[in-house]
Amino acid sequence: METENKTTEYEPLNFIEQIIEEHNRTNRFNKKVHTRFPPEPNGYLHIGHAKSICLNFGLAEKYNGLTNLRFDDTNPETEDVEYVNAIEEDVKWLGFDWQDRKFFASDYFEQLYQYAVQLIRLGKAYVDDQTAEEISNTRGTPTIAGKESPYRNRSIEENLALFEAMKRGEVEEGAKVLRAKIDMASPNMHMRDPVIYRIKKTPHHRTGTKWCIYPMYDFAHCLSDAIEGITHSICTLEFEVHRPLYDWILDQLGTHHPQQIEFARLNLTYTVMSKRKLKILVEQGYVNGWDDPRMPTISGLRRRGYTPEAIRNFAQKIGVSRRDTIVDIALLEFSVREHLNKICPRVMAVLNPLKVIITNYPENQTENLITENNPEDETAGNRTIPFSREIWIERDDFMENPPKGYFRLTPKGMVRLKSAYIIQCEEVIKDREGNIIELHCRYFENSKSGNDTSGLKVKGTIHWVSVAHALPIEVRLYDRLFEVEEPEGHEGKEFTEFINPNSLQILPKCFAEPSLAKAKVGDKFQFQRLGYFCVDKDSTPEKLVFNRTITLKDTWAKEQKKNN
Repeated sequence: METENKTTEYEPLNFIEQIIEEHNRTNRFNKKVHTRFPPEPNGYLHIGHAKSICLNFGLAEKYNGLTNLRFDDTNPETEDVEYVNAIEEDVKWLGFDWQDRKFFASDYFEQLYQYAVQLIRLGKAYVDDQTAEEISNTRGTPTIAGKESPYRNRSIEENLALFEAMKRGEVEEGAKVLRAKIDMASPNMHMRDPVIYRIKKTPHHRTGTKWCIYPMYDFAHCLSDAIEGITHSICTLEFEVHRPLYDWILDQLGTHHPQQIEFARLNLTYTVMSKRKLKILVEQGYVNGWDDPRMPTISGLRRRGYTPEAIRNFAQKIGVSRRDTIVDIALLEFSVREHLNKICPRVMAVLNPLKVIITNYPENQTENLITENNPEDETAGNRTIPFSREIWIERDDFMENPPKGYFRLTPKGMVRLKSAYIIQCEEVIKDREGNIIELHCRYFENSKSGNDTSGLKVKGTIHWVSVAHALPIEVRLYDRLFEVEEPEGHEGKEFTEFINPNSLQILPKCFAEPSLAKAKVGDKFQFQRLGYFCVDKDSTPEKLVFNRTITLKDTWAKEQKKNN
């Protein structure tokens, strides 16, 4: 049965889709599309991996194909089941399902070993006794040919015996390797007799101590693709120079031969995209774990309050190309705002509280006022909020000596309380040091929002929370982790020198309207006029903790200019 193609003539095709379309036209893979996402379980996935996940699963979905989740677990020294579980959770959270197609390179260790034996029998692989340093020193340069190993011409029988001894654990780690026998004069350094097996006497997270030899990535990857019947092996651009080796191994062994296609990886401003460097941030305490909301990891973005829809929309916006570029993180932030604006209930919270006493409002009276949940969603409905004589407002919403264009509360000035009344400031109360500790205001009874007959005109509206009903919360204000667009590549400086010292600010004494008392971990809200926030996993029954996901507008450039 032919696979139906969902592409219409009106949809622009990226270069990978054009290749697939041509393969379908020529019936190269019987019009099938079978991709894979092959992470190494040596760290947590980041936003760059999200692009690859969306691409691989998206291509299969578009062409009614399949996608495998395959773990490249060929280095037991760096891999852990913790990372396996985290990767599975991330892929599921992004909205993709590998169904029953979860595989591990370790599933194929015996088969890969037999493929290596086959290469030896073909005279295409040999055991080398040189050290790693000696192999590196004899590889030559891109313009100077490498030197052949003195062990290159061992007999097939000797190579088979030595490789079997390596497998049995009779050879010390680092004493021998298995190399492909290709061409030490090749202009492609990856074709100069690359190492395809090495000894590692470290227990594996799945196979324990059964194996002490492990295939290198280039050997395991192409053959795992072949074993699984992958049609299109989508890789990032740095693997383009590896493709001749990918093709050579498969051609020598006469296996199913997928097409490797390379695309440009995601480079994002104000962050780093290296697992090694992310690991440094975690292990050296610059952040609080892999899921710290400042990290570009998928788990960090999830904890911060990003949505899978926003990340998928971002991946679609940036598309795929053959050329490396740097994407402005503002585009990712825009995608997040765009989605949160549609789905988030609007609530009121005060982060830097200043008490206001409405002197002419009846004491011990509580009034339930009506306000909308989300003006962007007609189905969201309304809710009631309690109003009383004492309220909290943001300290920034009052100024004694305001600049021109300031439309919030001032001495003798008036402002509207969101969904409530117009108030006028009559007295400013200060402590002995001259700090403002309280405002005394009066309200206009006939200025109630939705039924205002006062005739008063005010330009400003501010949010508030009733003191008597306020819910104490902790708020964590997260910002970009780095101060510069490109933290890497500065001569003489480590990327950690550019960490933003203000990337996290903790506000322990904030107040929110009581409707948030039932909020659960992961719930998302727009704190009116302040930004988007979500409930953090550190919350307790005694106090909710909220992470700022993102501000309402992109204020970063403006703040940076002001600070400089």
